[in-house]
Amino acid sequence: MDYTAELGAFCLAGEPVIVRPYGEGHINQTYYVETDAGKKYILQRINTRLFTDVSALMRNIELVTGHIAQKNRLTGETGLTLVRTKDGAAYLQADSGAYRVYDFIDNATSHQIVAAPALFYESAVAFGDFQNKLTDFDAAQLTEVLPDFHNTVKRLSDFEASRKRDAVGRAREVEKEIDFVLRRRDYADKLVGLLTGGAIPRRVTHNDTKLNNVMISDTTGKAVAVIDLDTVMPGSCLYDFGDSIRFGCNSGAEDEPDLKQVNFRIDLFETYAEGYLKTLTTLTNTEKQNLALSAIVMTYECGMRFLMDHLDGDVYFRIKRPGHNLDRARTQFKLIEDMESRLNAMQKIVAAQ
Repeated sequence: MDYTAELGAFCLAGEPVIVRPYGEGHINQTYYVETDAGKKYILQRINTRLFTDVSALMRNIELVTGHIAQKNRLTGETGLTLVRTKDGAAYLQADSGAYRVYDFIDNATSHQIVAAPALFYESAVAFGDFQNKLTDFDAAQLTEVLPDFHNTVKRLSDFEASRKRDAVGRAREVEKEIDFVLRRRDYADKLVGLLTGGAIPRRVTHNDTKLNNVMISDTTGKAVAVIDLDTVMPGSCLYDFGDSIRFGCNSGAEDEPDLKQVNFRIDLFETYAEGYLKTLTTLTNTEKQNLALSAIVMTYECGMRFLMDHLDGDVYFRIKRPGHNLDRARTQFKLIEDMESRLNAMQKIVAAQ
């Protein structure tokens, strides 16, 4: 598709001469743009089937990037920067869809896997810094663009309804996995209860804290910026920490069929905890005491969602083979078992930081 008209609505330096697909994201359509003036940008066509309220989505991003930019101006740091339309808007609503443009962050890479502990450490620094810069931001200003995204209590309720519905007749084949979820139902309220009960503060949370959402400098190896703010919402930093561990401390792939290849890497847990806690200086005692547990809870939530989608007939997560979501669920459950056996050691690592 030719995006000349859409790009022409934005305040770009020069005329686009290169527009090509970019990155490995699955939600939005992303393109690299370069102009005849040598300026580089990222164009995204927003997935309006998932994000139905684009105005609220973009207001969240405007508020958060604006607040971080104020902090960055004092330090000279880089951040995610929106390019406005010629009408001064944060995004373009066109007949062909909804679009936004960011300045391209040059000489930096978004890494897909934890190829070295240093990369994981830098992602921890980046997300800790993200929290630090937003500590004085009122999270109540943000809209929940994906309501109950990390409401594990509701996720469990939805799972139980799915199990009873058994839409495609798969429940009998996965009784062991269903039992795994139900025997651990007490995990569901661990983080949600702390948040709703006021035991921990409601913060701005990223909600997709994978390594590939951090830009890392190609020259210094240091984190440059946190990207992909579509799921920025009010929540708990425990959600973000736990999801980082779930993703980054798996010795295998998220969909690895051979569970012998899936193990919880406590060495990487220590690496991430060190970077996160050295950077994030505003954690409360209760938040810190629940960091290790949050890794289990967030893995439990994710595994339950994979299993639920398998029961529903693979209607949410994209699959590439039969049983793909079941493989994904099983990897999460294997990680949970490993983390449960090492919870005391994980807690000692956190306490030592």
